[in-house]
Amino acid sequence: MAKGNDAVMNDHHLQGQTTINRSPADVYDAIADITQMGRWSPECTGGRWLGRAKEATVGARFVGFNKRKWARWATVCKVVTANPGKEFAFKVVPSGATWRYRFEPSAGGGTLVTETRELDKEPAVVKLADKAMLGGNHEVELDEGIVATLERVKAELER
Repeated sequence: MAKGNDAVMNDHHLQGQTTINRSPADVYDAIADITQMGRWSPECTGGRWLGRAKEATVGARFVGFNKRKWARWATVCKVVTANPGKEFAFKVVPSGATWRYRFEPSAGGGTLVTETRELDKEPAVVKLADKAMLGGNHEVELDEGIVATLERVKAELER
């Protein structure tokens, strides 16, 4: 784990956090703009709102574009929480994974950001494909990706 970030990892739950010296509203606005995530995430290369959606509102859908080693794929996601300055979450429709970002004022100023990936139960086909084609260490890469994403958001917003 990178310095300054706390993280937890188990079979179905990943979590990392960091403090960013900006207001919860500013950090929420940056992260909830899914079109920008490709700048920070090692796996997500970007996102595009679907239908009439132009911003994060509960029920809005977007497509997320991803890469891992040689593989490229897109997933449809649905916003499940859009509480400005407090929490942003979306569910990846095919896998059932929920990505959640919580924003809390920190004691020393700024915002404590917690990013989690929650998975009720990973589909067997996902585990099989991961092991057969991509080396079987996706959970570790996702855990490291949470740390990298938070560090990159922090660096950009604190500039």
